Amino acid sequence: MKKPAARSSTQAPQEVRIIGGRFKRSRLPVANRPGLRPTPSRVRETLFNWLGQDLTGWRCFDAFAGTGALGFEAASRGAAQVWLAEQDPSLVASLQSVRQRLQAEAVEVIKGDGVAWLQQRRDLDLVFLDPPFGDGGNDALFSAALRAARAALKPEGFVYLESPRLWSPDELAPLGLQPWRQDRAGAVSFALLRALPAT
Repeated sequence: MKKPAARSSTQAPQEVRIIGGRFKRSRLPVANRPGLRPTPSRVRETLFNWLGQDLTGWRCFDAFAGTGALGFEAASRGAAQVWLAEQDPSLVASLQSVRQRLQAEAVEVIKGDGVAWLQQRRDLDLVFLDPPFGDGGNDALFSAALRAARAALKPEGFVYLESPRLWSPDELAPLGLQPWRQDRAGAVSFALLRALPAT
């Protein structure tokens, strides 16, 4: 009998798990979609160590929700409101299903352009940005998302950026942002950014 072919190491996992908080160990399905890269557990663990484990009362927005791993992780850790924006109808349906299964009342799923929705906010504690990498050629999308995120932040808020490369302080400054923490895991660079002080 022929053995099934091994899955490629670059292929996305079929599910990820929430790693902390109220929904710890809950499974999130990962659809087979081009470019869909759920944030790895190791990266999420580092991120929430940076932020502190308790997000009680925070208002969070994920502009490229995908699997919802970042947003559901925030809700699991006490965030008061979490908006998950996604354009793919099947991913929106999956996010709604997970929200209902977890009874995650703090989570609202939005079907549409996350950056456009983000431009309507001015009261956020944390913005998650994990745009499609586009083989490293998506700088215009990253810049637009970063600019919208900066405008949506409270003065003490954070922007989480996941990207194929680290963005330098010189690139971030015209967008009103500065690096606060940053690291790399495999092909993924990730950083917590804060607003530059007003001059």
